[in-house]
Amino acid sequence: MQRIQAAGESNEVGRRVFHTHWGWAGIAVSPKGVTRLVLPRSSRARVARELGSAEGPSGEQGRTLLSRAQTQVAEFLAGTRRALDLPMDLSEGTPFQRKVWRAALAIPYGRVRSYKWIADRLGGTRYARAVGTALGANPVPILVPCHRVVAQDGSLGGFSGGLPVKRKLLTLEGTLSQLKS
Repeated sequence: MQRIQAAGESNEVGRRVFHTHWGWAGIAVSPKGVTRLVLPRSSRARVARELGSAEGPSGEQGRTLLSRAQTQVAEFLAGTRRALDLPMDLSEGTPFQRKVWRAALAIPYGRVRSYKWIADRLGGTRYARAVGTALGANPVPILVPCHRVVAQDGSLGGFSGGLPVKRKLLTLEGTLSQLKS
């Protein structure tokens, strides 16, 4: 069984579990970039389970990317950073999922858009449900800001990290008050 690293301790296999102001979070990386981001949870063990066994770059490249990612995610959740500047490896997604995730990247900090807004950019409103499914499979929430996507009527819609976390992220960005509760 693989040993879980202590908060802030480097990890040779491309993953790290660390503590933030919001709880325990986790990151996995490949040579191409961040492959997985587990949003804060109450227990380190839960994050480790959700993160899975990532085999990523070892050595300096992996440690550097993990450190950058940990710092940026912690700063974002603390409200001291608005943009995350990290390479992402989204190669595990389907072509459609990657299109949806790229569209979500266009949503700026402090703004929300609807599932329909993304669907319109991909060819029509008939894709709105598929957009929701693709966003639910987003392996790097916050990096691909799927929390900024809400229902057309202004309600929250869904979120793979749970609606309480979505509310907290939207509150952090100052947009929750603009939506239906």
